[in-house]
Amino acid sequence: MTRLIPVEVIEKKIYLIRSKKVMLSTDLAALYGVEPRVLVQAVKRNIKRFPEDFMFQLSKEEFTDLKSQIVISSWGGMRRATPYAFTEQGVAMLSSVLNSERAIQVNIAIMRTFVRLREIISTHKELAHKLAELERKIEKHDEHIQGIFQAIRQLMIPPETKKRKIGFLRDK
Repeated sequence: MTRLIPVEVIEKKIYLIRSKKVMLSTDLAALYGVEPRVLVQAVKRNIKRFPEDFMFQLSKEEFTDLKSQIVISSWGGMRRATPYAFTEQGVAMLSSVLNSERAIQVNIAIMRTFVRLREIISTHKELAHKLAELERKIEKHDEHIQGIFQAIRQLMIPPETKKRKIGFLRDK
């Protein structure tokens, strides 16, 4: 099966808002091939399926900040309401509310993207941990190497020689 939507396209539509990875209702509607109001209506008809940790509406400030960060003018003009943000669980719940074949395929692609992002983040954490371990080992090695250099420097210092006079000493 050919991919309906490239993973890279989905990744670009995942934002970090309120310390959560979310997708906006406007982006989800475009991916699902429905109008944003249709998506929101379906959610509102099934609001019990979307607790606050699954979905929340952006404040005007959050929406303004997001628009300025992304620099997208196509979110345009005179929106009456700010978009909704759906967490990974909220996106998964959307599949039970939107029941088209496209919605199912898009949801599968989105879930795979979230999993891929988690794996990437996990890999980065592992690499950061290994790098920190390596730095600690190098610090210890640096201390040992400096000790070796100090010992070599000590050996390079010519020994103090007690000069003895050549010849015979007379008894007094």
